Amino acid sequence: MNIPDFRPVRSLCIGAAIAVTATPALAQNAPEEIIVSGRYGKVPDSVQSLSQAVSYADLDLSKESDRKVLRQRVNLTARFLCEKLGESDTASPPVPSCRDAATADAMKRVGTLEEGFAPRGTTWVRGPSWKAPYPEDWPKKYP
Repeated sequence: MNIPDFRPVRSLCIGAAIAVTATPALAQNAPEEIIVSGRYGKVPDSVQSLSQAVSYADLDLSKESDRKVLRQRVNLTARFLCEKLGESDTASPPVPSCRDAATADAMKRVGTLEEGFAPRGTTWVRGPSWKAPYPEDWPKKYP
């Protein structure tokens, strides 16, 4: 009597089980950041916009204090990008300013993120502190 060899089938099943259980772990490694993009017309044709990632990996967005920190990071990053593009604080164009447009666009995504954000679990490890692109004194200068 010839007994069939099930080792290849067993290996395939084990491989599928590993792939299914690994998928959530891969999804958790997605970067936790919002992209802020500034666009302004007073720059050379070669530079039309600037973008900067704003991380929230170190924040628990289920807490109001951390949501305020993220909003401030977005506002200051938009200010920084638009200043680099040539927008001044005294400009009052007929269309929304670079900073207003960049902030509004990023805040839409922040709002969507905050709505669906669940409290961080007890196994959550706070990510590294975000390194802001703007000068260190800006949070005090522009509260």
